Amino acid sequence: MGRLVCPRCGYENKENALYCNLCGHIFRYEGKRRKLQRLQTRRSFYDEIERNKRKSYFLMMLFGFLVVVLGYLIGQVWGLGYYGVVIAGVIALVMLLVSYYRGDEVVLGLSRAKRVYYEDDPRLFNVVEEMKIAAGLPTLPKIYIIEDTAPNAFATGRDPWHASIAVTRGLLNKLNREELQGVIAHEISHIRNYDIRFAMIAGILLGVVAMISDAFLRSMFYGRRKRKVSVKGQGGVVILVIAILAAILAPIFAKLLQMAISRKREFLADASAVELTRNPRGLANALRKIASDPEPLEVANRATQHLYIVNPVKKIGMKAKSLFSTHPPTEARIRILESMVV
Repeated sequence: MGRLVCPRCGYENKENALYCNLCGHIFRYEGKRRKLQRLQTRRSFYDEIERNKRKSYFLMMLFGFLVVVLGYLIGQVWGLGYYGVVIAGVIALVMLLVSYYRGDEVVLGLSRAKRVYYEDDPRLFNVVEEMKIAAGLPTLPKIYIIEDTAPNAFATGRDPWHASIAVTRGLLNKLNREELQGVIAHEISHIRNYDIRFAMIAGILLGVVAMISDAFLRSMFYGRRKRKVSVKGQGGVVILVIAILAAILAPIFAKLLQMAISRKREFLADASAVELTRNPRGLANALRKIASDPEPLEVANRATQHLYIVNPVKKIGMKAKSLFSTHPPTEARIRILESMVV
């Protein structure tokens, strides 16, 4: 079966696809009497912001559902009954509150980012302030620098009033002002669009579900609870099997959800950045430099890689189409941005 290559981003879709599953480009087939209409009305950036907020609440509900299901199954296997749900719920609630109110500090600490002020780097502060005004943010985000020679950047926080932008020293040294504007506009867009909250909740979902699942599996096969597993009759065996399958599959499902969300948000932030700068070439050139830079970002890890403007894992940064990739292919992003040049 043939594949339909999107002329906009290069993604390989199914042969009879009506639109690109990666960038949303509508395919128009020659020889048909009527042209294909857009499958949905174009949304404004403000509609996307509201959509992000609604999806954040939905994600929290889904997170709660996964935790309850895991807690119930584990409680049944361990003979705790509904106390398993209570224990899992308390763990999840504590981590949610800590991560929501202090998650940005944890991320910045893991990245070894140090806060800087105007006198430390006037050019960076001027660019951030320009983009802050263009985006209409209520306050200037806190600005951090990561002392690493690899160029990259990310934004974190929970809303436009509590947000931070971190850039590497390599980014400041290797990008010109036009390219730096594109990168900062991209990160400011993540803040304005509430992507930072969305990414943080998705990270919490993955972390808590993985932690509960891992604790259960370890206790089953290696821990002392192995002797205390409560399995009675055929029904108990079925519950045990379901619990093990759920513990294995739940983190995978949460990871897939997080990755799919991250890829879509990057395209929106790129488009929002162009709206702020009116210069798609600046961001396109910046993405090309960041993705092609050979130096690894030493402070990046699996917990924070989805936050960066370009995946810091170099081997999948430029052409990644993997289901588990945190970013869309950088080549596709560059191609879309260059198609916006008048």
